[in-house]
Amino acid sequence: MGKQKATVMLGGRSMLARVVERLSPQAASIAININADPGIALPGNHPLLVDTIPGFPGPLAGVLTALHHASKIAPAASHVLTVPIDAPFFPATLAARLQGALVAGDEIAVAWSGGEMHPLFALWPIAIADDLDAWIRADEKRRVRAFIARHPSVAVDFPVAATKAGPLDPFFNVNTPQQLEEAEEWLNRLEDSEP
Repeated sequence: MGKQKATVMLGGRSMLARVVERLSPQAASIAININADPGIALPGNHPLLVDTIPGFPGPLAGVLTALHHASKIAPAASHVLTVPIDAPFFPATLAARLQGALVAGDEIAVAWSGGEMHPLFALWPIAIADDLDAWIRADEKRRVRAFIARHPSVAVDFPVAATKAGPLDPFFNVNTPQQLEEAEEWLNRLEDSEP
């Protein structure tokens, strides 16, 4: 899109602010990992985490950074929930549904919709941090799906949301100016359809 997605405005508010607002009721604490100007205005009192592996090695570095952060601030925590900044319509039940799908407790719980995996909408076991660190350092491709395939995982299917404004994929993401326009239209339609 040519600019930092966190600062992209959607309905008069930054995408970052929208995602944090959506996530706040679902998480005990929130930390933000974006490769942005350290002076970026952050919503709330949430820490900005810098990747623990330098050189912008991709989204898995953000996951690893979150795992390390959680192990320090919440030693009893078993998992970390991740959501990308560019998908502001994710379900209000995301965390509960992913957590409820865990069976053995060491799996990665991953969101799916419409037959498609959304690998950054996931609940990651903190215990995989060392393996993830080694994977990032050794694998030039650093594919999120390939890393997930190495570990036990559970798919959690989220249906396309039936809204008064029509069906909406809850994991619709904004990567282009055209998708931003579409997100604006969805936001307007959803707000217009509220009682």
